[in-house]
Amino acid sequence: MAFFQQRIRLGLSFSSIAALMMGVAACSPQTTTTPQGATGSSPTAPTASAPNAGAAVSINGAGATAPSLLYQRWFQEYNKQNPGVQISYDSVGSGAGVKRFIDQTVDFGASDDPLKDEDRTKVPAERGKAVQVPSTGLFIVMGYNVPGLADLKLSREALCGIVDGSIKSWDDPKIKKDNPNAPSQPLTFVHRSDGSGTTAIFTSHVAKACPNWKAGSGKSVEWPTGTGGKGNEGVTAQIQQTPGAVGYIEYSFAKQNNVAAASLQNKSGAFIAPTPEAAAKAFSGASVPADFAMKVPDPEGKDAYPIAGLTYLLLYENPKDPAKAKAFNDFIRWAYTDGKAFTNELGFIPLPEDVSTKAASALDSIKVAATK
Repeated sequence: MAFFQQRIRLGLSFSSIAALMMGVAACSPQTTTTPQGATGSSPTAPTASAPNAGAAVSINGAGATAPSLLYQRWFQEYNKQNPGVQISYDSVGSGAGVKRFIDQTVDFGASDDPLKDEDRTKVPAERGKAVQVPSTGLFIVMGYNVPGLADLKLSREALCGIVDGSIKSWDDPKIKKDNPNAPSQPLTFVHRSDGSGTTAIFTSHVAKACPNWKAGSGKSVEWPTGTGGKGNEGVTAQIQQTPGAVGYIEYSFAKQNNVAAASLQNKSGAFIAPTPEAAAKAFSGASVPADFAMKVPDPEGKDAYPIAGLTYLLLYENPKDPAKAKAFNDFIRWAYTDGKAFTNELGFIPLPEDVSTKAASALDSIKVAATK
């Protein structure tokens, strides 16, 4: 795999993400084997410290559904190498994950939408500041269930019509223009019913791409049309079970469940198929702030897939259990290095090395147990 040739600094660009992803092989939906070298340590990578013999650590987290497939795989593979560390995760959505983090009912939270200032102020003072680090890049696709309609292309005008409810049939002229074989069949838009970082990424794009969009953007919006599903899992199931359905889901859910996904028209006017390589190009030229809260609602690149973002882990500066915090920080450093093999396999976008290095440095602000 070709890694980055150009170093990336905070405040500078993500331009070399595209160079990385061009070297990533296309992932087959049937892939289930462990990648070669996935369980070995990188010669220059930080190595996770194994817990003391007999000192099992049980860590629990909750939040975003979009990266849940990757998180579960990471936790399983890490446990094979570190049997004393058990990490469990509730895929409940970004909104619920942030709430549980603030309520201190988890050891870590997860969200596809960066923490708002108002959320940061709600973190109990005894936990110190919230530490937000990116875990991976991801992208949102329009999955659909229309038998016989292959290689669907959705223009910006068609996408806007679907989400605002003005398009009610698959043979609407706005769809038919780019899809001559679109059938005369009712169209059902499926969206999230829960607070969702996936919705935040999706509606941030819609707000930029659709001049007449009135519902705004965020983890929850008042949808003018459609039917809701809970989590990426729920929306995926609704699409699969409803002929004529179309809805937004994270790419890995479409990939794992063999849900067809549309090519989307980007800002430059090109129709871009949803692939990790094209999604990585969405970050080209984007700056990365100190808290990593980067957003690219409507990327400029002519070859960039238009709906992509980062997803985050939420940690306490002053955790209740420093030993758990130490074990989880070690896991994150492993995910940034050896864990990249699984990121590629499942169709997510690995962080550039310089960004993961900066994120790993941010973990140093967390008060963890001393190494024995």
